[in-house]
Amino acid sequence: MMKILISLSFLVVSLFAQLKEVDNKELEKMNEDGVIIIDIRRVDEWEKTGIIENSKLLTFFDEKGGYNVPKWLSDFSLIVKDKNTPFVIYCAHANRTKLVGELLANNLGFKNVYELKGGINHGWINKGMKTVKYK
Repeated sequence: MMKILISLSFLVVSLFAQLKEVDNKELEKMNEDGVIIIDIRRVDEWEKTGIIENSKLLTFFDEKGGYNVPKWLSDFSLIVKDKNTPFVIYCAHANRTKLVGELLANNLGFKNVYELKGGINHGWINKGMKTVKYK
């Protein structure tokens, strides 16, 4: 009986989407493979550090920490059109992407949500990876 309960609990957990972390090398490969990459930082942050090449730019939080989920989801749906489409989100340090990623995976049912471990600052730039200038 205990084996059945344990098996069922693993099955239930696996049915729910989860936010998955990728490191800089995994993200580089995903980028080469054409996986959608979304930078959720603000314009001032893009200007300061640049962006990861091929990133879609879609600010979630404003400079005061405010947000407009319906508007953001509407814009997001123009980029990610299917809940099974894999995509990577990133911010400066991965704090904001944890919140946004969990919303997308756990509350809205997106199946292949990835975040850059450490964000662009610790997980990309500090690892010696290049950015491109924000235009």
